[in-house]
Amino acid sequence: MTSWNPADLAAIDADGELHVAAHRPDGTLRTPRIVWHVVVDDALYLRSVRGTDGAWYRGVQRTGTGEIDAGGVRSEVTFTRDDAHDDAIDRAYHAKYGGGSAVQAITSPAATATTLRVEPR
Repeated sequence: MTSWNPADLAAIDADGELHVAAHRPDGTLRTPRIVWHVVVDDALYLRSVRGTDGAWYRGVQRTGTGEIDAGGVRSEVTFTRDDAHDDAIDRAYHAKYGGGSAVQAITSPAATATTLRVEPR
């Protein structure tokens, strides 16, 4: 497991939106999608607001790798399913994005079932 450079992680965390693109099996990148992200315990997490039906999430499931771009940081990454910190991630989404309907969706059981830890490659 590779760790984020603290300055890069802070820059990513400070950005409100993150672009994520999964690798296709042939190594090319899918079309980037904008997602919300949070940092918990020095780890970067993403969820699909559409649950397992999210196109970007389905792409990530195929290869487990891709690219992110946020806060001026562009990085090749791996995605790993991680449900060990779901309560803390829910709190982080509420703290970062508020309590509106979009946050209710990203902290719903369907979205929580797609929690991914994102690590640099």
